[in-house]
Amino acid sequence: MPLRTDALRHLRRWLPVLAVVAAACSPDRYPQTALRPISDFARIGDSIQTTTFYWAFAVFVLVEGALVFAIFRFRGKPTDAEPRQVHGNTTIEIVWTVIPALILAAIAVPTVRGIFETAAVPAADALKVQVIGHQWWWEFRYPDLGITTANEVHIPVGQTVSFRMGTADVVHSFWPPRFAGKRDVFPNRETRLWFKAEEPGDYPGQCAEFCGIQHGRMAFRVRAQTAEEFQSWVAHMQELKATPPAPPGPPPDSAPRAPGKPAEQGPPAPPSAIAAAATAGEKLFLAKGCVGCHSLNAVNAPKGMIGPNLANVGARSFIGAGSFKNTDENLARWIQNPQLMKEGVLMPNLGVSPEDAKSLAAYLRAHQ
Repeated sequence: MPLRTDALRHLRRWLPVLAVVAAACSPDRYPQTALRPISDFARIGDSIQTTTFYWAFAVFVLVEGALVFAIFRFRGKPTDAEPRQVHGNTTIEIVWTVIPALILAAIAVPTVRGIFETAAVPAADALKVQVIGHQWWWEFRYPDLGITTANEVHIPVGQTVSFRMGTADVVHSFWPPRFAGKRDVFPNRETRLWFKAEEPGDYPGQCAEFCGIQHGRMAFRVRAQTAEEFQSWVAHMQELKATPPAPPGPPPDSAPRAPGKPAEQGPPAPPSAIAAAATAGEKLFLAKGCVGCHSLNAVNAPKGMIGPNLANVGARSFIGAGSFKNTDENLARWIQNPQLMKEGVLMPNLGVSPEDAKSLAAYLRAHQ
């Protein structure tokens, strides 16, 4: 009896701690979670994971319950006689061999079915997206639409998207946790993935394979949009020019919005000042050789560029592949000293002055 009382006392002492740990593990607190699937592909894996968890939990409860019962029910006393020695029990051995085999079969059947389902080839009407991993950013090409962008992939809700993936350098891993599991991507080899988004929104993704010193800063965003919003984005991207007509305004925030629509921020600079800075920035963009590594064309953009496509960089939520909010200040800091902000990137420090960096930022901001 004292042993049982001590056990209950310790259990009551640890219950608040266990409650806090359980609350901290809630997927609602972590946007980059695989525990809240919002695609058909992700639900296949989630169903298998849930089934396995329930079986494992049942086995744990039964085994640990039997163990605790045996500890208290058959606890020996110093005065007890030597128990009868038994060598083997054929019936028990058969039972505890058959039961685990049946449990493994119950897990294996949905697992094998899920493997075949996720390996299926998408229908011909699926939206095709080519994914290319770079150190340390992502390139997205839409071959049927002729569009190229970087670090933000736009997809329509309710339509299957077929990803064909590879890399330009080392092994990476493409992971949009709310939509699908991780897929390693390799040089000179194609990896495939598909899913159909169920909810619109702005969701994080990440490279999940160590690929160098900035592996942790190789993120991307998945912009799931309604069919109308996606078609509007496609039309907007197909109309983008390398030289925009006029700077549209201040930088965006991280919330999804219509293409080209600036976010509400502090009082904007006078349009004439923004236009003058953007004009100066365009000249600097050419003079500093930025065009040698970056393209400002969204349509039929050249392949094999060293740096990300900048056709709509002004409308993106983040710069540096998810490393920094896309504000004018961060954009200018990046232009002036990219190695300070993200050490190891291929973009060198070009000796840009603070004023020139602001002009270049204004020019890039105009590309929305």
